[in-house]
Amino acid sequence: MKLPEDVRQFLARRFQSKHREWLIGGPCEGQWPLEVTLGVPTEQAALRQVDGVRAWVSAWQGWQGGGTLSWCERRWKALGVQRLPEKLALGGPEDVATWVGESTRWERAQSRYRTLTARWPLLAQQLPRYFDVLADYGDADFHRLAEMLDWINRNPKSNLYPRQIPVPGADSKWLDSRKGIISDLIATLQGDPTGERDFFSRCGLRAQPQLMRMRVLDPALRALLGGLGDISAPCEEVASIGIQPNNVFVVENLQTGLAFDDLPGAVVIMRLGYAVDVLGQLPWLQHAQCIYWGDIDTHGFAILNRARTYIPSLKTVLMDEPTLMSHRDLWVEEKEQHLSIELPMLTNTEQKLYQSLKTNICGQQVRLEQERVRWDVAWTAIQESIR
Repeated sequence: MKLPEDVRQFLARRFQSKHREWLIGGPCEGQWPLEVTLGVPTEQAALRQVDGVRAWVSAWQGWQGGGTLSWCERRWKALGVQRLPEKLALGGPEDVATWVGESTRWERAQSRYRTLTARWPLLAQQLPRYFDVLADYGDADFHRLAEMLDWINRNPKSNLYPRQIPVPGADSKWLDSRKGIISDLIATLQGDPTGERDFFSRCGLRAQPQLMRMRVLDPALRALLGGLGDISAPCEEVASIGIQPNNVFVVENLQTGLAFDDLPGAVVIMRLGYAVDVLGQLPWLQHAQCIYWGDIDTHGFAILNRARTYIPSLKTVLMDEPTLMSHRDLWVEEKEQHLSIELPMLTNTEQKLYQSLKTNICGQQVRLEQERVRWDVAWTAIQESIR
């Protein structure tokens, strides 16, 4: 015997798995009405649980909700004539949404789906992927999204920076969190749903140049640059810089790089994160000794692994077990570990430490941020790495 709460839980699961499909087609032949049988008991079963049957009938007598409730009559020898709830028929998604408390979201999503597909029929199959956008965006955000799609679709090769698009309220913060949906829907409108997904390429927009922050640590090298020692410039400009350092340090965090003192023949590149692929664009780096120093955590080793695909000879400093264990009091927890089981570009020693971090041998998701390494220890190791 299904109580109203049992039916609600069943319909909640059905809504969760089917609501996107329902958005496309509405009622389909054979799908609606959706009938839910309520489990009418036999007389023998009813006799074994008379109070339970009474509570079940009472619950449905007080029921108010979407769909149509059907009752049946049973003539039982011991219990006489009984009127019992037999099945619930739901005429469409709106009835299911009413049952599970999703009426407002369903109606809003359906209305916006119809608005966008009336304007762009090509989006009919793609929009249900973004049900939550349709259901939960405020009116201002929804209209802004529609106008952004309209403008880019009409101006596919504008070569403007995103902030130059004449759509009110589409500032950088708003746009950054919506690049995925915009490029996806524009690709569909352009008839190329499986093609280029890069937001700027797909939308015909100009990306801001990727800046590289680098410090020149050798006074002689700085003299070649007119005394310039702290450089932030597009990668292609750094690639053509007129110096040839002997030693290149790559550090994960900005303040670490800022802490470096002068070193002969050296530069330090800072705060690339996972964008270490730009190192492959620096021809002068191929003739230098390159040394990477990152956080001792799974992402630090993942960045190192990625960097070695561009600089196979890349060495490390201060990314070893002795450094980790001697700074135990400064450990913090790495909130989300890197997903890879193994990183093929690591050395055996690095791989062993990576596995220790992944399997929590040292502690729960241990992380030692490079800025926390005692500077007297760090600076000695840095100097020794280039002797």
